[in-house]
Amino acid sequence: MKVGTDGVLLGAWCGLEGAASVLDIGTGTGLIALMAAQRSSAEVVGVELDNEAVAQAVENVERSPWKDRVSIVCSAIQAYASSSGRRFDRVVSNPPYFVDSQKSPVAGRSMARHADVLPYDELVSSVVSLMTSEGRFSVIIPTLDFPRLEGLAQKKGLHCVRRTDVHSTPVSPSKRVLAEFSFLERTCVCDRLVLEREDHTRSEAYSHLTSEFYLDK
Repeated sequence: MKVGTDGVLLGAWCGLEGAASVLDIGTGTGLIALMAAQRSSAEVVGVELDNEAVAQAVENVERSPWKDRVSIVCSAIQAYASSSGRRFDRVVSNPPYFVDSQKSPVAGRSMARHADVLPYDELVSSVVSLMTSEGRFSVIIPTLDFPRLEGLAQKKGLHCVRRTDVHSTPVSPSKRVLAEFSFLERTCVCDRLVLEREDHTRSEAYSHLTSEFYLDK
């Protein structure tokens, strides 16, 4: 999978303040894990099921300045949650989200984008098993899927405490939601983020959020 806007948004948006440990579920080639390492002093673990993606993630980590703080684990997150015995201060995920849609002929791409590999209920259960009691879980998800994910999270004692609706342009409907969940219930802080101006150049807000990660400012 190429570097995509969803991953860049989540990696730049997720709250990492005070975190000593970060888990990236479905790390792919390690993008969000490396962004988390760049933004914090935390130990970062990326868990990924696809062998080829893991090989690329390991190579990317080894070439980065943060290789001493980032490790990549080849595993299904369900298996990792049941066997690792660890808990993390922050959990982040850009999960598979296509449901009941035609799959790509490229196996790795299909795995990365189809929710039958990691259904939302299993994602939430894994987060609950792997996150500390005062931890935060950050995710990016299609807007239409958000009510379902939020409902599953609430059943497991997770509350949405921060939400950003992502719009491609000022007049387009939201297609993605950035959301942060906590075991501690509080008023949800909501806002919106517009990615492009009407002339399709990056908005000031998007440029500011991601300025540390794009080479072309």
